[in-house]
Amino acid sequence: MGRVAALGERTRVAGLALAGVTVVAAEEPDAVREAWRALPPGTELVILTPAAADALGPGPLEGVRPLTVVMP
Repeated sequence: MGRVAALGERTRVAGLALAGVTVVAAEEPDAVREAWRALPPGTELVILTPAAADALGPGPLEGVRPLTVVMP
């Protein structure tokens, strides 16, 4: 599998770095959208915090790649 990234508030995603996940901390909606556009090439799965998913809206989450999952 390709690269896995986690995107959202630092306090929610930081621990995933211990599992080898690329952590992209973004606190504000504009920062989340910018971070989404700048995801590293080869990213195949993005773990989003609920706030990050809300900031992105449904568009990016409906695509085929990268796959996305929203934390509970």
